[in-house]
Amino acid sequence: MPTQQGSVELLNDPVAQQLLQSTNLAKLAYNWTDGSPRVVPIWFQWNGREIVMGTPTEAPKVKVLDNAKVALTIDSTTWPYKVLIIRGVSTVQIVEGVVPEYASAAERYFGEEGGKDWVKNVKGMVSQMARVVVTPNWVAILDFEKRFPSALEKAMGM
Repeated sequence: MPTQQGSVELLNDPVAQQLLQSTNLAKLAYNWTDGSPRVVPIWFQWNGREIVMGTPTEAPKVKVLDNAKVALTIDSTTWPYKVLIIRGVSTVQIVEGVVPEYASAAERYFGEEGGKDWVKNVKGMVSQMARVVVTPNWVAILDFEKRFPSALEKAMGM
């Protein structure tokens, strides 16, 4: 039987949880003002309901991410590869100082001391940041053990 993909309940799966707590970058995909696709690597923080990212307010993506349909993936780097695929809607809020979830992500990526140093440097460069939130409405997991891309599952008779 083919893997049932699409349910946001998959965010509770151990594979998803491992990737959501990892230090792997997310890849955020969105459409630019002319309709052309864009993908950017970005830090993220999972708050149990949403993917939260921080970025400078001058980042080009801020112009198009409010109330936008987006997709993102978080991938492992070793075989068997694990991939979390999320589709959803993003919102943008401008906040004073550093986005709190960005600071938390910095500590996850660099460790506590390194993260605090990173955030201190960022505070010296920007007075505001954009808090980008993706609310998932569709989720899939590929683990190349029991969940494969649909065409492979079909070829395998799953």
